[in-house]
Amino acid sequence: MPLNEMLALREEIATLRRRNAQLEAELQQHPHLGLDVYRFLFESMDEGFCIIEFIDGPHGPLSDYVHVLVNPAYARHAGIADVTGQKMRDILPDEADAWVARYGPVLHTGTPLQFEQELRASGRVLSVSSFRVEPAQRRQVAVLFKDVTERRKTEQALEQLNAHLEQRVSEALAQRSLFAELIDQSAANVHVLDSGMHWLAVNRKAREDFRFLYGQTPVVGACMPPLMGDNAADRDAILPLWRRALQGEQFTATGAFGQPPDQRHYELRFNALRDAAGTPMGAYLFAYDISERVQQQQRLANAEQALRQAQKMEAVGQLSGGIAHDFNNLLGSILNTQELIQLRLRQQRYTGLENLLELSNSTAKRASSLVHRLLAFSRQQTLQPRSTEVAALLGDMQELVRRTIGPSISLHSRFAPELWPTFIDPPQLESALLNLCINARDALPDGGVISIHGDNVALDSDQARPLGLPCGDYVRLSVVDNGCGMSEEVVARAFDPFFSTKPNGRGTGLGLSMTYGFVRQSGGQLRLLSQPGKGTRVELYLPRHHAQPVQQALPSKTGSLDRHRAGGQRIVLVEDQLALRLVIREVLEEQGYQVEAFETGAAALAHLQRSERPDLLLSDIGLPDGPNGRQVAERYRQQYPGLELLFITGYDNSVALGDDQLLQGSHVLGKPFELDALAECVHQLLAARQP
Repeated sequence: MPLNEMLALREEIATLRRRNAQLEAELQQHPHLGLDVYRFLFESMDEGFCIIEFIDGPHGPLSDYVHVLVNPAYARHAGIADVTGQKMRDILPDEADAWVARYGPVLHTGTPLQFEQELRASGRVLSVSSFRVEPAQRRQVAVLFKDVTERRKTEQALEQLNAHLEQRVSEALAQRSLFAELIDQSAANVHVLDSGMHWLAVNRKAREDFRFLYGQTPVVGACMPPLMGDNAADRDAILPLWRRALQGEQFTATGAFGQPPDQRHYELRFNALRDAAGTPMGAYLFAYDISERVQQQQRLANAEQALRQAQKMEAVGQLSGGIAHDFNNLLGSILNTQELIQLRLRQQRYTGLENLLELSNSTAKRASSLVHRLLAFSRQQTLQPRSTEVAALLGDMQELVRRTIGPSISLHSRFAPELWPTFIDPPQLESALLNLCINARDALPDGGVISIHGDNVALDSDQARPLGLPCGDYVRLSVVDNGCGMSEEVVARAFDPFFSTKPNGRGTGLGLSMTYGFVRQSGGQLRLLSQPGKGTRVELYLPRHHAQPVQQALPSKTGSLDRHRAGGQRIVLVEDQLALRLVIREVLEEQGYQVEAFETGAAALAHLQRSERPDLLLSDIGLPDGPNGRQVAERYRQQYPGLELLFITGYDNSVALGDDQLLQGSHVLGKPFELDALAECVHQLLAARQP
């Protein structure tokens, strides 16, 4: 080799060595850790990403492209794997023209493009953001995409990326610049913290949202907790999550941050940032704003509430056509009987008045029973449960059941020899069983058999779970008929209020729903078993009560109005209905009590400040224009501890008191009531306090 050529070669080698040294120095200025961070984030991100390089092909210049860089999420979102180094026309020949047509203008014009398009080969809809990789001579386009087949139009795809590579000193610097631009332009909030909760990285979206929520802009090196200011609730919510991630845990959570009306909801995806040895050295967070999704769920909940209200109003409309019709008939009977009594009195014809009065009284009781059925429909009626011997109760009502079902139907009963007691309201249980027998009778138009069974059953967890009951001992009461039975569709709706298969005018549809509500409120369950042509079986599961029933004293032949005389005890009466207030006052005064009557709770409380201690407070619960009966009773009890309380109410207890319970030691008498019952109740309450 000539000498001059050898000298030139040595000079060129020396120049290359100096250039390599310069490049090594520049690389050392950028720690390898930074590249690892962005590569780790790049490979962990949810979105698919690739860089494609256009090439010439059989279809003309720049008519095909090759995948030169692909992240792991590419296959998960696109449904196509192993595309690195492959040409688009080899992978998807039928779709290549459409995708080249999308990305070609991006390459030629440098204008980023965001669009949604179906990848027919995998049947997935992709939300795509694409941009040209500079300089243009590289003929490369970066593509960021996400599978939005199931959530199309619910979340926006990542914002357009405009990565500008500054120079080609090294592939590492180019990738670092690209990854940094990708993360910074992401629609997600991206935070990367070290073990001391100082920011290692934070993207544009995270800076904007943090400034919106807390008025401070986070920067690399700043500590997160102090920048959150006085928002103690947010700190208490987010810091434990960061500590979990810093300890190496990967998890997803949701949370609300900021103060209304600017509060935002986020889906938080935490993960640990590890060094080459796998030791946690920090943590990172991808936080997605889901405020719109939460608002949609709230709007859905509001719509469901409005639907329930509409259904309730529809039920009220049905009520006016059924129960109200029966109630008007009863009121008409009472009014007509009273008019006839008045006519007989004017004519001085006293014979037969007692029968007319008895007729009017019995009709009023039927109307009262109808009102109590409506209150029971609310499933929160005022119950007065006690330990009850169910077998004795059923035995006492068998004659009533026989008269109700008629002579063409046989009534059989079978009870366990020692049927357990249950804690329940006896009149309500009688009403429920009678209603079930009436339903069974209506299923037997040509006659048949109705059987009432009572058994002791012990339910284990497997038996109790399908019934929605805790395991334990129950009394099972069954009403069985061999009638026409019910289809599955009818059984499914049998407990719906106002649902009835009977002709118009023969049923309100409240019977089974009322019975179901009463049994559930009593801690039990009702099960309905039926098949067309095979009859129906209704089972009531009532919790066993271990206390033995207290024998009830037989009612006296003489009414309380004639039997008891008081000794001048003082009673405060609060009742807003004038007629009822006058009648109660007169009856109690005739019994020998001193009665002070008031129309409103406010008047009764004003009297409290200047009166002596009464022996009994007798008050309606629902009082207008001021404190209700419970509030009046609380004030009287504060001033006079241990004062006897008797509430009278025509409302359901839950309606009158809301979520509250009656005061301890108080008693309830439901309207309408007989004067004998009122007098007896007052006498027993006051007699119990006599020395």
